[in-house]
Amino acid sequence: MQPRSHRGPLAAATALVLGVGLSLLAPGTASASPTSRALTPGTRFFVPPPVAGAVQQITGLVKSGDLKDAELLAGMEAVPSAVWLTGGTPAQVGNQVRTTLAEAAAEQAEPVFVVYDIPGRDCSEYSAGGAADQAAYEGWIDAVASAVGRAHAVLLVEPDALGNEPSDCNLPVSAYPHSDDERTAEVGYAAAALEKDPNARVYLDGTNPHWQAVGTITRRLLSAGVLGTQGFFLNVSNFRTNAESQDYGSWISDCIAMTSDSSHWAFGHPEYCASQYYPATVDDFSTWGRTSAWYDQNLGGAVPTTHYVVDTSRNGQPVNTMAQYGAAPYNQSAATVATLMQGNWCNPTDAGLGVRPTANTGVPLLDADLWVKTPGESDGGCDALGGVRAWDYGAYSLPGWPTDAASQAQFDPLWGQVDPAAGAWFPAQALQLARLASPRLG
Repeated sequence: MQPRSHRGPLAAATALVLGVGLSLLAPGTASASPTSRALTPGTRFFVPPPVAGAVQQITGLVKSGDLKDAELLAGMEAVPSAVWLTGGTPAQVGNQVRTTLAEAAAEQAEPVFVVYDIPGRDCSEYSAGGAADQAAYEGWIDAVASAVGRAHAVLLVEPDALGNEPSDCNLPVSAYPHSDDERTAEVGYAAAALEKDPNARVYLDGTNPHWQAVGTITRRLLSAGVLGTQGFFLNVSNFRTNAESQDYGSWISDCIAMTSDSSHWAFGHPEYCASQYYPATVDDFSTWGRTSAWYDQNLGGAVPTTHYVVDTSRNGQPVNTMAQYGAAPYNQSAATVATLMQGNWCNPTDAGLGVRPTANTGVPLLDADLWVKTPGESDGGCDALGGVRAWDYGAYSLPGWPTDAASQAQFDPLWGQVDPAAGAWFPAQALQLARLASPRLG
């Protein structure tokens, strides 16, 4: 748990709004040694300036006299989190990186960057965008690498890029003229360019424990050049628990070791690796010991050395199974609850902030717990139109909810509103995350 200021709620919120005292808001101790890429247990991570939506919400709470919630959100904004590089020209992204590095130096802290501009990102859905083509992407990456230079930094390369390859997107070629091989080459180019910084810690997309099977993501990571980086990252923008992520991360590292060792019987065959789907059952964590036992029995002389980090920004509470919506007063059908469960990655209710960023994890190969997804920012317009919500308005509705099919298709019944666009501030969710934080804020 990070140290906290003893200022009162009004003072804490006001200081945050005014941007005063960044050195007081930055917890931790010394940064990593320039002679090693390993994060030291005392690594101090960068606290970015608060986003405009947070400032506006905190200001409103202070004006209304709700100092308790204002202090909670002020505390949330005082925790280190990642800086997302999401586009712009090469010159613009270079300036963003240099500005962040200067701010991090003022805090004597290490920044965490998320590199997120790959062509056709997010299957052209909620977070659609990215560079126009491979050449444009490489030029953009070169600008990021040049701006980082020899600075100490953690760089997370393209969330979802390996989890959602173009062939996974189920889009016609005319709408998505991009191949899996091109995607792999782009991720590999970014990894190699950023690894030129001897002080960088570069991690590739390892998805999350409820997504790609261990063997599948291992094959994709190896193809993208994970062995030339520090490792991979897990759970970005998701809500899976630390226990799940740590098991999943260790299995991926084991699978990489086995299938990269020319003397091992599984060499070159990631598909042989056990996973969260077999012999374990993905939704029954009590069975996951079966897969761990498989690796204990089959690892042999292979030595796992691939490291990983985990996004803990929103996983402080158990994963929402949506089962409550099948009971009174909601009375939704089993099919509706199943659809809600499939979309539980998208602005779920009852989520809370998780473990504070730290490199002192005590877990082999787990370099750090990090806040990667910015808490309080929406995952997108989570609705029936996007396939992540379903609802029987005849079984449950409230005054003011839409009554026509077109409006209902764009409505989120879990929050009782139309959700903000991906990346926009979501005040109700921000406050819930802060209130349900585990460990608690303050």
